[in-house]
Parts: sequence; structure tokens; C-alpha cells
Amino acid sequence: MTEGKRPRSFVRISRRPRKSRDPPSQPHEDRKSPPPVDASSHLEEGHHSERIVIPRHERSGPAKSPLGVELREVRYGSTARTPYLRVVPRQLTFKSVAPGYISATEIGSQPRGRLERLVQAIKGVVLGSPFATARIAEERLTKLKALAIFSSDALSSSAYATEEILLILLLAGSNNLHYALPIAGVIALLIIIVTASYRQTIRAYPSGGGAYVVALENLGRGAGLTAGAALLVDYVLTVSVSVAAGIAAVTSAIPELHDFRVPLGVAVIALMTIGNLRGIREAGTLFALPTYFFIFSMTMVIVVGIVRVAIGDAPGSLLHEAPPERQVVATQGLTLFVLMRAFSSGSAALTGIEAISNGVPAFKSPEVPNARTTMTAMAGILIFLFLGITFLTSRFGFVPSEDETIVSKLGAEVLGRNMLYYVYQVATALVLFLAANTSYNGFPPLAAILARDRFLPRQFSFRGDRLAYSNGIMLLAGAAAVLLAAFGGEVTRLIPLYAFGVFVSFTLSQSGMVRHWLRVKEPGWRTGLVISALGAVATAVVAVIILGTKFTHGAWLSVLMMILLMGMFALIRRHYDWFQAKIAVDPASLPAGVPPAASVEHGAPRDHVIVPVDGINKISCGAIAMAREISTMVTAVHVSENREEAERFAQEWERAVPDVPLLVIESPFRAFVAPMLAYLERLDEQEEQRITVILPTFVPRHWWERILHNRDVLRLRPFLKARTGLKVVGFP
Repeated sequence: MTEGKRPRSFVRISRRPRKSRDPPSQPHEDRKSPPPVDASSHLEEGHHSERIVIPRHERSGPAKSPLGVELREVRYGSTARTPYLRVVPRQLTFKSVAPGYISATEIGSQPRGRLERLVQAIKGVVLGSPFATARIAEERLTKLKALAIFSSDALSSSAYATEEILLILLLAGSNNLHYALPIAGVIALLIIIVTASYRQTIRAYPSGGGAYVVALENLGRGAGLTAGAALLVDYVLTVSVSVAAGIAAVTSAIPELHDFRVPLGVAVIALMTIGNLRGIREAGTLFALPTYFFIFSMTMVIVVGIVRVAIGDAPGSLLHEAPPERQVVATQGLTLFVLMRAFSSGSAALTGIEAISNGVPAFKSPEVPNARTTMTAMAGILIFLFLGITFLTSRFGFVPSEDETIVSKLGAEVLGRNMLYYVYQVATALVLFLAANTSYNGFPPLAAILARDRFLPRQFSFRGDRLAYSNGIMLLAGAAAVLLAAFGGEVTRLIPLYAFGVFVSFTLSQSGMVRHWLRVKEPGWRTGLVISALGAVATAVVAVIILGTKFTHGAWLSVLMMILLMGMFALIRRHYDWFQAKIAVDPASLPAGVPPAASVEHGAPRDHVIVPVDGINKISCGAIAMAREISTMVTAVHVSENREEAERFAQEWERAVPDVPLLVIESPFRAFVAPMLAYLERLDEQEEQRITVILPTFVPRHWWERILHNRDVLRLRPFLKARTGLKVVGFP
């Protein structure tokens, strides 16, 4: 079209027979060459051309990419009965983004197989419709929701930390339970130190990852993997302990359910898993109310209890504890070892306090100030609840028992066994259950970071339909359910496994921050250095105490799980490093490293060869070389989840293999098979050449290596073989 002239409103296209492999007349997709001639079937026999009206919004503008595709359908005019092509936006499988760049729609991302469609339908009912990757910014959390999600573990520990202290002191007789309050005071001081140190970590490492990232960067791979293993073990134990404690709160109010602890616990884990698979923001909305309900209920009980103590309506006074409600004979003397055991058990109050530093990217902007403010609020609430419960326990003279928790006794004493008491118990049980939610928001992102660093299977870095790390969530739920069943759902049996990994990660994180401040020396580094060093020393001492006092009581199992995880990390990384070395190519050797084939074709190429590529390596280059031996018409296709990565890959491809055109398919719903199939089907319908697809595949040496590689490309084969117009060639 010459400049200054009006754009033409129609084009004339010579009729041509359809390819025999094409399906019956259906809506088609356009291409740069003349649009498809589906309308010819509506014209009288003998016409050699037809008048196709171009929609008004496409009569001018930039030229379309040769690989651009848009779904159109043939329509007739109301008066002239002239066929025209109409764009149907709601039926588009792709949207054109730029030359050589298209984006799959939700329709183009729908699964194809019967089983896949059935699974997708079930997920749609249970979890909701899929989210596009662009919605990830909308899944960020406000401070109020983040406090509920990331603090539920730490806050809920106040419901059982006091009782764990008393259970150990009870070994020395009920007359020594008054040591619980001084021990709780030391633990509260430790909470302040650790909180101040993690506030520094949030500012220095706003990308998340917590202890693993800090230790890896500052102390080396061994320390980083130790911290990562400790955190993963801690997160699994958090789910098991929190659910077991919640079930204990329920059975305290309803003793008839005591024998059903394990089935009830597994059911709660399943419900928590479904809630988190629905997405982090929806989980925050779902779980925020119970957390704040617990804070309000517990605060009410503590305030009313302190008032009763102050006015003399309690066995004890503000300055003196009450005598024990019942006498328990000592089974061993009060020694420093017993006091240290009690301290290590009560240190469970710190579990989960690091979760906010691991999840900084989940906060709304500005992430760092919001995360630091939330962490301070969490520490303040935790200290108030923990010290309040411990103080009132000593003033009312409560003694631990098997059939009722200390928190239940406190509520019954202050409120009476009435409706308020049962509401209070429901709030306690709910927050103990929801404490597991901290792990659901800590374990999957940490597993994703470890996967990106090639220490876990790369599948853990993939986001599910609702933008959650679904594989990590499912693994966490399965491991926690197995552990809960193995220990009979008893909190006391699980607690010894619990705290060691937490304090190992604390120590490595704070030690890494000491190294960070000495290396960076940015403004305020001396203050940060003192805080981090104090935190490192304090948490290291606690870790040694826990290991020494609880090793034979179950802490050995935590150590064993950490060692096994670290060994698994090393094996996985070794395989990925080997694989990377095998497929790596020297950039200087490209494009000469992929020599052009000496074509035996005469005239136009008979085949259009499509090669899916996921990177510039020996696999993709070898597949391209094979494609050139088949035809001179070769197109590489790269499916990407996000635009930034896609554009970066396109630039690298242009530099490395400039003579092979690249089509980028952006997959906003993180599917590979469906968009690739939709593109190949459209291409098969539109082009005269035969479509040949080369599938590069990795042939594993051992069965377990299949788990470590994304083998989606193999899932294309049965669908492609079912389409007679496509030829499939494997490149192992």
C-alpha cells in the first residue's frame, strides 16, 4: 500500500484445493501469506477468486509475523452475501505479541488428553480456575495477612511452649515448677535477639531464602546446604507438631476423640494442603481470621487472669506463685541438666520466627519495610502471649496432666467451663492447626530456590495452576502426614525432634550475617555486626543444649534426616553438573558449530521442520543439524513462562544461531504440551509443506534420573502421532 492512500478493505485470493489431511471446514488461523480460503466452499463452482473483507481494525498497522496466528471464522454479509473473515477473541488460541513472538491464551493452554482434562476439571472444582503468571503481583500480601500467614507458627507455639517447660521440670517434682517463669524470661530475651538479627537479614537479603541463602553466600556450600536441610526438616516437623497440638486441644475439650488423633490430624493436613494449593493470597484471606481470633481470645484470657491475680481472686499474687494444684513426686533431682532440658523444650517458642525472612518477596511493595514491621509485631505479640501464659500458670498453680493441656486449664479457670471456654478452645485449636500454614509458605519457596540452584529436582521450581509451588506443597503434606502417623499424633514424642534444626538454621544465618557485615561494611554495619554476633552465639549455645539434652530422646532422628537430605542434595547437584558439562557448547563455535546441510531438494522445500528447544546446547544444536539434513526450512520453537526470560533467550538465539528462525511461544498458564500442540495443528492446517517435528530427548542412565528432568517433550509424541499430517522424528 503506497503512503497516503486509503488501506484496501479486501484482498482477492486464488482458490486452491485443501490438503487431504486437513480436517473439515473449521475456523482457521491467519498467517502472513494470504488468509485461508475456507469460504471457497460457499462459492459457486468455477470462481477463481473470492472477495475476503479484512476487519476494519486490521486494515492498517504493522505487518504480521509469518508465524503469527489469530483465529478467524468465515461470515457472510447481510446484503451482498460476501464472505469475510471475522476475528473471534474469545476463541483465540494465541495472541500475536511481536514478529516471531506469540502468546498462548487460556483456551490454547487447555489440556488435551482425556485423563488430563479430567484432572483439570477436578482441580477447577476444588482449587478454582488457573491464574496467569502475570497475576503473581496480585498474589502479594498486606502486613495484616502476612502476619497471619507467616506468624501463625510462632504465635501458636505460645500455646504449648510453657507446658513443655513444665513437663521437664516435673521430673524434679511439682515443687520446682516455679523455675518455669525465669526460664521463660530467658527465652523471651532470646526471641528479642533473634528478631533483631533477622530484621538485619531481611534488609540485606530481600529476595528471600533466609538462612540458606545467607549461609550459602557467606559461609560456603556446606553451610548453605546444612541450613537448607535444617529448614526443610523443621518445616515438616512444624506441620506435624502443630497439627498434633491442635488435635490435643480438641481432645482436651472432647476426650471421646482421643483415640482418633491420627485420622483427624491427616484430615487437617489434607484441608491445609487444599487451602494452600488455591494460592497464597486466598490462603491468607482464609487463614487470617482464625489467627486474629486466637490472639484476641488469648489476650482476653491473659488480661482477665492478671486482673484476677491483682485483685486477689487467685491462689497466687503478683509477686508470689501459688502452690501446685497437686503434688507430684520427683523421679530425679533438680540438676543443671534438667534446667537445660526445660530451657531447650521451651525454646520451641522460637520455631517459625524465621519464616518472614524466607518470604520477603511475598509482601506487597515496599517489601523490606513491610516485612521488618511485621516481624517486629510478631515478636511483640509472641512475647506477650508466652510470658502471660507462663505467669498465670505459676499464679494459679497449674500442673501438667495427660488428659488436659495447660492452656485449657487456664481458660477453664478464668472463663469457666461455659460457651466462652469452648469458643476459646476452638480458637486455640484453629491457630495450632494454622501454625502449619507457616511451613506451607516456607517449605515450597525454599525448595524452589534449592531447585533453581540444582540441589533438588527442577520440578520444585514450577508453579501450579494457582501460582503456588504445588510440588513442594504436596511433598510437605505427604512427609508431615507420614511423620504424624509414625509418632501416633503425640506432641510430646514429636517435640524432641523439633527444635534442633531450627536453631542450627538460626546459628548459620546469624554467622553468615556476621561475615556479611565484615565484608560489606555499609552504613550501620557495626550495629548489625554486634546484633548478628550476639544472635549467632546465643542460638549456637541453645543448639548445643538441645542436641546434648534431647539426642537420645529423638533429636538424633532430626540429625539423621538432615544428613540424608544433604547427601541427596550432593547427588542431585553432581548429576546436574555432569549433565550440564555434557550438553554445554562453546559460544565461540556457534553458528559454525551447526553446519548448514547440503540440501538435496530442488525448488521449494517439501518439509517444514519444527524443533522444540529449551536452551542453546548440544541437544538443541544437534537437533537443528538433523533438521537441516531433512529440509532447508527449519523453525526452532521455544516455550517460555515469562516475557523477560523469553526475550533474553531470543537475543541469545539470534547471536548463536542467526540463520535459524526462532518462534517464541509465551505460556502464561505455564503449560507446554497444549500450546505446542495448538501451534503445530494450526501450522499443519495452513501450510502446504509437510510438517516434521523433531523431538530432542534425554535418555537417562538410571531410573532415578527420570525424576530430575522435565520430560514434557515426550508427552507430545502420542498426540502428534495421532495426527496423520505430522511426521515425528526422535533425537535421543
